Amino acid sequence: MAPIAENLERVRDQIAQAAAKTGRPINEIELVAITKTHPAEQVREAVEAGQTLFGESRVQEARAKIPELPSNLRWHFVGHLQKNKIRQALPLFELFHGVDSLALAQEMDRIAAEQGEHPRVLLEVNVAGEGTKFGFKAETLNAKIGSLLELPRLSIEGLMCIPPLAEEAERSRKFFVQLRELRNSLEKEFDVKFPHLSMGMTQDFSIAVEEGATLVRVGTAIFGERPKRQKD
Repeated sequence: MAPIAENLERVRDQIAQAAAKTGRPINEIELVAITKTHPAEQVREAVEAGQTLFGESRVQEARAKIPELPSNLRWHFVGHLQKNKIRQALPLFELFHGVDSLALAQEMDRIAAEQGEHPRVLLEVNVAGEGTKFGFKAETLNAKIGSLLELPRLSIEGLMCIPPLAEEAERSRKFFVQLRELRNSLEKEFDVKFPHLSMGMTQDFSIAVEEGATLVRVGTAIFGERPKRQKD
């Protein structure tokens, strides 16, 4: 078995174990294999091992890579989307994990109307209030959710977070709990359904599954350390 196939099997087993620990059906959780900076050849190895859902965080890289790969693959955008890349990004991805401001959402909605698109999105929440990270502040999202829900082209399907980097995975748990509880309160207050929680990466995805993640974003544990590249 090739290394990427072995890594995928290991990650899937860990997801299954975390789901079983909390009595969750495994079909509630999807693995998004994060391929940023990894070449198409490595993605093909993952495809051969049965993986069909992938994530990219750079529009230019995705535009070059996606056409090289089978057309039946599914792609999520997991990074910070710059407004000047929206037009290029909308046709490429079935779900955008990181809509991090009302202004970005409004611009996506406007361009989607021009292009005939109906983007599915998650709202990124800055769960720890870190000044270096994008995202809605948890305490102010209530005030903005009404305006977000009024955008006719966007389908808001849940929330996403990136906890502070920690040496121990267990330290991420409280942030995953916070995101789940915020989702639950928004659903109740605004009478909406947000089925997805995108949380958990290589270092803490098992904890995220235990706390309700429906999408886990795993790259390094599958493809190894990322090579250094310049930003878009």
